[in-house]
Amino acid sequence: MLFRKKIILGVTASIAAYKSAMLARLLVKAGAEVKVVMTHSSQEFITPLTLSTLSRNPVHCEFTTGSQGEWVNHVELGLWADAVLIAPTSANTLANSANGICNNLLQAVYLSARCPVFFAPAMDVDMWRHPSTQNNINRLEQYGNHIFHPQSGELASGLVGEGRMLEPEDIVNKLEHFFAIQNQLKHLNVLITAGPTQEKIDDVRYISNNSSGKMGYAIADELANRGAKVTIISGPVTISPSNKSVEVVKVISASQMRNAVKERFAVSNVALFVAAVADYKPKNSVTGKIKKTSSDIQLDLVQTDDILSEIASKKSSNQLVGGFALEIENAKANAELKLKNKNLDFIVLNEYSNENDVFGNEYNKISILNKKLQWESFEKKSKLDVAADIADFINNIVKNA
Repeated sequence: MLFRKKIILGVTASIAAYKSAMLARLLVKAGAEVKVVMTHSSQEFITPLTLSTLSRNPVHCEFTTGSQGEWVNHVELGLWADAVLIAPTSANTLANSANGICNNLLQAVYLSARCPVFFAPAMDVDMWRHPSTQNNINRLEQYGNHIFHPQSGELASGLVGEGRMLEPEDIVNKLEHFFAIQNQLKHLNVLITAGPTQEKIDDVRYISNNSSGKMGYAIADELANRGAKVTIISGPVTISPSNKSVEVVKVISASQMRNAVKERFAVSNVALFVAAVADYKPKNSVTGKIKKTSSDIQLDLVQTDDILSEIASKKSSNQLVGGFALEIENAKANAELKLKNKNLDFIVLNEYSNENDVFGNEYNKISILNKKLQWESFEKKSKLDVAADIADFINNIVKNA
C-alpha cells in the first residue's frame, strides 16, 4: 500500500534517530519515494549522508542549500507529500508543532502540508508523561494529526517506561494500514452518540456524569478517516472531531438526544450508542435557582427515555445497532443481558476498575460481544487505537453480511 506513495520523513534530535535509517530503508523497500528533512540538532545523532544513501534522495536540513544559497521550497515539499512522518519526534518538536512555531525547515514543511501527518514520539518517561507534553499530544490530535504512541521499555536514561519510539517495522505497518483503509467504509452512513447528558434541576444545577466524550469522538474520527459519512450526536463536551467531515449535532438533555437520534436514524447504516445518557432526571425542574433554606429538600427522580432500546426496536434488516456497557460487577453477564434485551447487533464492554478508569482518560480496555454471543477481547490501548479496533469489527460485520 506504500507503492509510489510520496513520504516526507522528518528526523528530530533524539537518540532514537538511529531508527530513522532503518525506517527510510523499509519505506523505500515498500516502494515509497522518500525525502528526508532533518532538524539542525538531529545531525548530532545521525548524518545526512546516511539518510541520503538509504532514501536515495538529497537530505534537506536548512532553508537554503549549495554554494549559491539556493532556496529549499518548503511549500513545494509540503504539497508534494502523500504523508509526512516525523520519526523520531522530540518533545521540543511536539511543542513547536502543537503551537505553530516555525523555527526550522521541518516545522515549515509541517505547517505547509495538506496531507496526513504522523508523529512518532521518542523521549524519556517523565518527559512523555509531563502534562505539557500530553497537552501538546491532545492538541495535535485535535488538529487532525496522527500519533504513533510510544512503547514501554528500556530507555536511553536507563529508566523503564513509556517513551520508546515504535520500531520501524511497526511504523511502516501502521502507515500501510492507514492507506489501505482510507476508503474502506465510504459506502456507510454512521450515527454516533457521545458524551454525557445534563438533566436540569434548576437553571444552574443539573444531574450528569463524568463522561468526556473522548471515546465517541475517537470512533467518529476513525470511521470518517475510513471514508464513512459520520454524524455525532453529542452531549456537552469540550472536544471537537479532528476529521472536519464529521457533522456534530450538539444537545444537552436525554430528551434532546433522543429527538436528534430519531430524526437521523432512518438514513443510517450503522448506529453506535457511546453516550453516557443519564438514567434519571428530576421529575420537575425549577425556573430560576433553588435557594438554600434551613430544611432539607426532596428531589424526585424519574427515568429518562431508553434511547437505545427504542431505536434498536425499529432497526431494519440492513441496519446495525451497537451499544456500550460500563460495568463493574458481573460485567460480561450484564453486557450479554443488555445485548439480548435491547436487540443489539453487538455491544462494547468497558469493565470499569481502578486500572481501567475510562472517564476522561486517554486509554481504555474493551471487549466486544457479537450477536452470536462470541466475545473478542483487547489489551488496554489508547482510545484512538480502541476506535480502530471497533472500526475493524464493524467493517468485518459489514463485509460478511
